[in-house]
Amino acid sequence: MKEVFSQSYGASERPPFKMPIEIPTEDKLEYKFFPNYSQALKFKVKAPNDAHVAITEGPVEANPMYEIFFGGWGNSKIAIRKNREKPEVIEQPYPNTLSAGEFKDFWITWYDGALNIGLDDNPTPFLSWSDPAMLNGQFFGIRTAWGATGSWIIEDNWSGWRAPASTPWQEIHDSPGWNIGPPEPMGTAQPTWVPTSGSNIPPDAVPGGFDNEQLYIGRASHAGALTPGKVVPSHGVCYVAWGGAEHGIRDYEVLTGCNPSWIPVLGDQVPEHAFPAGNSETGEPLFIGRAQHGDTVTVGKVQKTHKVCYIPYGGQEIAKENFEVMVL
Repeated sequence: MKEVFSQSYGASERPPFKMPIEIPTEDKLEYKFFPNYSQALKFKVKAPNDAHVAITEGPVEANPMYEIFFGGWGNSKIAIRKNREKPEVIEQPYPNTLSAGEFKDFWITWYDGALNIGLDDNPTPFLSWSDPAMLNGQFFGIRTAWGATGSWIIEDNWSGWRAPASTPWQEIHDSPGWNIGPPEPMGTAQPTWVPTSGSNIPPDAVPGGFDNEQLYIGRASHAGALTPGKVVPSHGVCYVAWGGAEHGIRDYEVLTGCNPSWIPVLGDQVPEHAFPAGNSETGEPLFIGRAQHGDTVTVGKVQKTHKVCYIPYGGQEIAKENFEVMVL
């Protein structure tokens, strides 16, 4: 099942969605950005030429970044550009890369010093390029340009995939069912809260947002409540929203060991399978939510009776009516 969005979004805006979805792009040199925490992207695109994908550290077009051009130069090649600088770092002829009448399938991975581009479900890369300063790339952007409009379907069967940084590419794609296959079965995730303090982030901590750096999902006790919030590694605290303010707690817990999904909701429409993560000072269950605020994606708490997601930001507790809820 897919949901179709016809609204046009700016470079710093992010539409709510549940993958897979179909996203239209105009003939416009402006990316639509979405979060990605798997260092892998699988998609279909239908366009006559020039379908571009950006890999960035935030939901904006800014260095450092990679751009992959599919069907550029008269629909004749695939190329990679770094930091919007010419010439391209690598290119490969591929006549009739795209089609205006049918979807073409591609995938991209970026980890362990290599950016790889593949076709269809073939696990052998069509094009590879090494970069010792490989980006984490927590966001991707899509656009069409140079006379082309497009339609994209972002696949969800890689949504939980994460390549171990120490595992070579060859070992990954030679493994049986290495993630081009079905997604991880429901019920296999094992969410665990790990006590920690300061900037000691467990290696399998669950990412949840971005604000100039990767944010993780945490929770902390404050004023009689156990409240989910955002872990900012460089600050060494978990920030929680309570009583109209943002509170930084040095001793906290980090969520680990699972690959969650995010469901866009409005008001009190919290999904039945939302993951309970704490409780208010009056004993009401609290859930993990997140919302866009400026150029950030910030984790906060969802209290169903309040019909909002409260995020901690800039010293304040900010109520967001449009937000996402974490589910497993």
